[in-house]
Amino acid sequence: MNRISSRAASPLLLADASPAMKLGLVALGTLALALSAWIRIPMIPVPMTMQTYVVLVIGALCGWRLAGATVAAYLAEGLVGLPVFANFGAGPGYFLGPTGGYLIGFLAAAVLVGLLAERGGTRGALRASLTLLLGHAAIFACGVAWLAASLGWSRAVAVGLAPFWLATVLKTALAVVTVRAVDRAR
Repeated sequence: MNRISSRAASPLLLADASPAMKLGLVALGTLALALSAWIRIPMIPVPMTMQTYVVLVIGALCGWRLAGATVAAYLAEGLVGLPVFANFGAGPGYFLGPTGGYLIGFLAAAVLVGLLAERGGTRGALRASLTLLLGHAAIFACGVAWLAASLGWSRAVAVGLAPFWLATVLKTALAVVTVRAVDRAR
């Protein structure tokens, strides 16, 4: 019974992890995000990367606090000039460009998915699918809204959402498989 309640409170039982362990997980998470940014299909104005998959998995496995800290650290790395974004991009200007809203959406999605995971949102394939789709929705809501400010809504949807639907379905399915496999392994 205690194991079940602990699992509900923290997806990877990290509530009692040492500060050093949490710092290591943040570093590992930011590395995974940087590597996933470099796996990309060039598209204009927003490239397709594996980052959304990694953001969702981090949220689902780490809970909202650690996932939020990880994504915030990743964004800070890029802000100060480390080449962690797609196409080895970095710097404050990257946040003002077409991908700025998606980057902010990563933080929103990590926190949302982590919060839902802590409340049982990743137990079972259906719940996990819905939770991770909500994470993708948070990313697209921020990204498309940002694009719409300069392109208008119809153009923002046409270039910032429509081309990504199949990849979103596939990355969500892959994230569900990953999260469920980790859950079964522990």
